[in-house]
Amino acid sequence: MDRVIVFGATSAIAAEIAALYAERGDALHLVGRNADKLAALAQRLESARPQTTAADLDDLPANERLVWRVIESLGGADVVVIAHGLLGDQLQSEHDLGVAEQIIRTNFMSPVSLLIPLANHFAAARGGRLGVISTVAAERGRPRNYTYGAAKAGLNTYLQGVRSRLYSAETSVTTIKLGPVETPMTENHRKNALFAQPQVVAREIVAALDSRRSEVFVPKRWAAIMPVVRLAPEALFQRLPFLSGR
Repeated sequence: MDRVIVFGATSAIAAEIAALYAERGDALHLVGRNADKLAALAQRLESARPQTTAADLDDLPANERLVWRVIESLGGADVVVIAHGLLGDQLQSEHDLGVAEQIIRTNFMSPVSLLIPLANHFAAARGGRLGVISTVAAERGRPRNYTYGAAKAGLNTYLQGVRSRLYSAETSVTTIKLGPVETPMTENHRKNALFAQPQVVAREIVAALDSRRSEVFVPKRWAAIMPVVRLAPEALFQRLPFLSGR
């Protein structure tokens, strides 16, 4: 039985990840902002008797204490998933520094504030699996979401360093480069065939953590798509509305 912590547990994808670990009989601690949503998720997973903590993960100074408290409650941690994020409003972020700062805070600084104590835990424990949900938007700056993508790109680089640091401690660090998923976060987006379902991506994410992958595109098809997007010459990229348009 693993001891599993999920930060941002009430998101659609994280809830499905938690459900998969609950089915295995693992010990769970679920952390999220909304106490009512946490209670509903705990009721859904009541057979696993998950522990829950309501916390604002944008409260950066409080996150170190939060991490150690949650780890202590489970008697340790074998698997940790960081799943929270904020897409935000790209157009507003281009005119309002406060909006841009919030997007960067939630998607970069907040995960880093969790990763500092988590990395210290795993370095001492010498073993475990750490997974962090990022995005395909981090692969290249596009006008429709480059503030969000830039924050996640910074997170990806940070995770590369954490992964190398924890290699000798036999701890895997998996960067999950997620494509668009049908969730409340994308409810106002025009849907197409590339959108995936939360249950599908949750299974791929748990499989990637089980196999201790370093970086993984989810769903898998993005592993073929994103190198083309990332490597397209700028002069060509800017002439293709489906890539460079809003």
